[in-house]
Amino acid sequence: MTEAIATFLAIAPFLLGGVGLFLSGMLLMSDGLKAAAGGRLQWILERSTHTPLTAFLTGMALTALVQSSSATTISTIGFVSAGLLSFPSAIGVIIGANVGTTSTGWIVALLGFKLNVGAIALPFIGVGALMRLLSHGARASLGMALVGFGLIFIGIDFLQEGMGGLAQSIDLSPFSQPTLVNHLWLVLIGAVMTVLLQSSSAAVALTLTALNSGAIGLEQSAYLVIGQNLGTTVKAILAAAGASIPAQRTAVAHIVFNGAAGLVAFVAAPYLLALAVGWSSALGEDDPSVVLALFHTVFNLIGAALFLPFTAPFARLIERLIPDRGPVLTRYLDNSLLQVPNVAVEAAARALGEITIVTLQEATSLLRNGVLSRTGEEHLRAAQNAMDETSRFLGKIQFNGQRDEVFARRLALLHAGDHIDRLIEACQESRTPIVGDDVHTAAHQLANDLDAAIDWLQAREGDADELIRQLAHASAAQAETRRHQREQVLEATAAGHLRPDQAQHRLESMRWVDRIGYHTWRTLHHLVGSPLLTSTLDTAVYEEAEPVGADGGKR
Repeated sequence: MTEAIATFLAIAPFLLGGVGLFLSGMLLMSDGLKAAAGGRLQWILERSTHTPLTAFLTGMALTALVQSSSATTISTIGFVSAGLLSFPSAIGVIIGANVGTTSTGWIVALLGFKLNVGAIALPFIGVGALMRLLSHGARASLGMALVGFGLIFIGIDFLQEGMGGLAQSIDLSPFSQPTLVNHLWLVLIGAVMTVLLQSSSAAVALTLTALNSGAIGLEQSAYLVIGQNLGTTVKAILAAAGASIPAQRTAVAHIVFNGAAGLVAFVAAPYLLALAVGWSSALGEDDPSVVLALFHTVFNLIGAALFLPFTAPFARLIERLIPDRGPVLTRYLDNSLLQVPNVAVEAAARALGEITIVTLQEATSLLRNGVLSRTGEEHLRAAQNAMDETSRFLGKIQFNGQRDEVFARRLALLHAGDHIDRLIEACQESRTPIVGDDVHTAAHQLANDLDAAIDWLQAREGDADELIRQLAHASAAQAETRRHQREQVLEATAAGHLRPDQAQHRLESMRWVDRIGYHTWRTLHHLVGSPLLTSTLDTAVYEEAEPVGADGGKR
């Protein structure tokens, strides 16, 4: 007993230091690659996930590149929360991330045990450190990634040295018999390893090192890897607690997929292991660590093959299990997105789009019918509440002090929000009569233009610039009509053809229609981010369209 304790104390620094170096290397490489990529990780996710298959391939490639399924998963949850990525596509990305994370095992098996650490790892660290010190921006981040890559192999070298001494002390003979209870214990041990290390990649690397040093057998290591794959669901369960609905759905999809893949692997482990041994021998690789890496990849691929054809019904099932709660108009506003400003800004844009749709629908009804129903009043109150919440959300987004694209987009959304507020205010006015044939004609024409805007906001398809150009010219035409109508109405009043109160009603009616058209145009202009400039139209004609408050100032 004393000898075993002495042996453990002698090798413990190597094991702890090896795990620490491996984890540090993984973090540095992952963070460095993400920083070097900048916003391209989000850009790729948004544009390469239109089908479950492309979403799967994108998730797999990104995870293999940045060596972090967590980074891919967090970005995916953010895009789903912001409404930029559909939930079925997110499931494809999550499945791909689970397959992509097995690439760490391949790096350890093919390179970690076969390269000279001094000849390979140390130059990576040296070159990477110099790049970090002497460069800036993406190149400096790439240097940190190289440092992390080198540290991974130094960590593996320390683990090998520690496992070499531990091989004589580890006794897994109680689990050597191929019984159900023994296999379940090994799976449980593997899951606990992932939870303790907070990284399935580090747990798999530790298992590969133990296998390579002879401390454990191939069959035992296979069940450990199954458990380590399942252990990642614990983090998903913790992350889902108290999270947003999209985050909860994504976590449940992750848990169900990992559980199903783990169950398949557990039941078919002897056959999958024999298949991996056969394929490895055919490739001329009899190394047990290569066999284990192949086994890990194969059972995740089988899980992906089982789920990908049924991504849509699987997504609908989870959506029924976890339905939307709370206000629909602000469902995209998730405070967890505030740490990712570019995604948070787009989430706010989506919320403003939903609010605009509701507001324009009520405005269209008013333009055609001239009456605001009780239901319409409720819709506008909900829109105003959602507008207030969205404004608060925009105010919480972190600002780095630079006038970059995120700043410009945030500023545009603040402008859009101001115009939406004015639209809601105009629709809520108790006196919105449509008086006069010319006003009726303008109102019905504007209602048709608003229908086009609603259709675009709902589908997000078609030429946005053409829509905004149409709204701009329609608004300009209404302003010009209002100016001529004002002159005609005042002349008719002076000639005694109209009473002053009738004239006032006509002027207010046309002014109200003009306000709806103007604020719709400006809302879409800022919300969509159209390159059309305000200066392309003479905005001076709108000065009289703004209502005057009790203090004589413009509202």
